[in-house]
Amino acid sequence: MTAAGDRREAIIAKIRLGLGAYDSPVRRATVARRLANPAQPLVPERAKKQTDERRVQLRAFLEGQSATFIEVATAADVPVAIGRFLRSTNLPLRVRAGDDAYLRGLAWQKEPALERLSGPAQGTDEVGLSHAVAAVAETGTLVLASGADNPVTLNFLPETHIVVVEDKALVGGYEGAWEKIRARFGRRAMPRTVNFVSGPSRTADIGGQLVMGAHGPRRLCVILVRG
Repeated sequence: MTAAGDRREAIIAKIRLGLGAYDSPVRRATVARRLANPAQPLVPERAKKQTDERRVQLRAFLEGQSATFIEVATAADVPVAIGRFLRSTNLPLRVRAGDDAYLRGLAWQKEPALERLSGPAQGTDEVGLSHAVAAVAETGTLVLASGADNPVTLNFLPETHIVVVEDKALVGGYEGAWEKIRARFGRRAMPRTVNFVSGPSRTADIGGQLVMGAHGPRRLCVILVRG
């Protein structure tokens, strides 16, 4: 820092001390109170929809971003939906997933031809399978938290990404997504990474030509479990 910057900081520090606003018991108590009971942020109107409207929002945004959107009635229907999607896109009946308890407990016996591999994505994997911690209706965005249960490599390495999201994880805006993350990991705890995914990877940086899969999956399939 320059000498002028040092003088500025010294002046500001004196003002704070004079106002009692610099490392004072009152200031510390105020900060602790706000951390314990954070004020509600401003939320745009389009993020205040009811559940049925949120589903419509999420579908509209994702399909508008070239994703495939599938709704199923219960979790037991997910394996069949995955198999149907893979067959419709001429992909092998093979997916790579992490150690997610929800995905592990699905009724995989309903789709016996589907092979499931476990662990972080490998270079030969064509399809990754993840369980989203939340989905933001106002922008059609999936929120994916990293960890052994949902390795972050599954989000980007395979050319096809299938994401399962539960109806209870569907929120109006990003504020609700962070609440879901705090509820899952606890206050003052976070996963190593949180990825926000809105549709398949794409870019038009070179020559204005749209290219799919430039930085990640070229296909995205979202399965919303309503039950």
